Amino acid sequence: MKSLVIIPTYNEKENITTIIERLRALPIIVDILIVDDNSPDGTAEVVRNLQTGDSHLFMLNRPGKLGLGTAYVTGFRWALERDYELILEMDADLSHNPDDVPRLISECENGYDLVIGSRYCNGVNVINWPIKRLILSYGANKYTRVVTGMPIKDATAGFKCYRRNVLEGINLSRVKSSGYSFQIEMHFRAWSAGYKIKEIPIIFVERSEGLSKMSKNIVWEAVFMVWKLKLRKMFKSL
Repeated sequence: MKSLVIIPTYNEKENITTIIERLRALPIIVDILIVDDNSPDGTAEVVRNLQTGDSHLFMLNRPGKLGLGTAYVTGFRWALERDYELILEMDADLSHNPDDVPRLISECENGYDLVIGSRYCNGVNVINWPIKRLILSYGANKYTRVVTGMPIKDATAGFKCYRRNVLEGINLSRVKSSGYSFQIEMHFRAWSAGYKIKEIPIIFVERSEGLSKMSKNIVWEAVFMVWKLKLRKMFKSL
């Protein structure tokens, strides 16, 4: 199946060459779409240089830092317009192992609509996180399951593979959230619509280069988003 890996970037100059080279080294061919938010560190220039002679590497340049959620939605629309069957999300900081991409694709090819690379479906598989960050992430996912009833153990996961029918079935124009809450909202919409979802275990490794994009605003957005989703589901059932 024609597959695309979408990688949003903002100041990822230190990591972007490595992740593209590792994706190129896979035993399968995947196209790569970089969605860059006008990174001041020159990430886009690095990608442009790598595009020379690589017909499977694409880039969208946005005018500024517009948020993770809108970056992915922009990438989803680009992918759907070009008839990709499988569309993957992946971080640029190497916290997601490119070697796991074929596993995600294989499960979708075996019939699942959404396959999530999960840190928590088989214990806790996170390396080099401070204990506070780990407690925050694990607690946020448990909180999300309790409030929404969604049976996904890693609802904030950002490493996954969608079949195109999921993204076609979700009204992308109504997805406005970003960060953690974007991932939660997309998972909730897919689950509520009855799509077949599977979590597979991955090992998540904290970035070694560049700066984390985590902020208090992203956390609070996720806290309120789960209640919005719960209320939306309740009113639909009335």
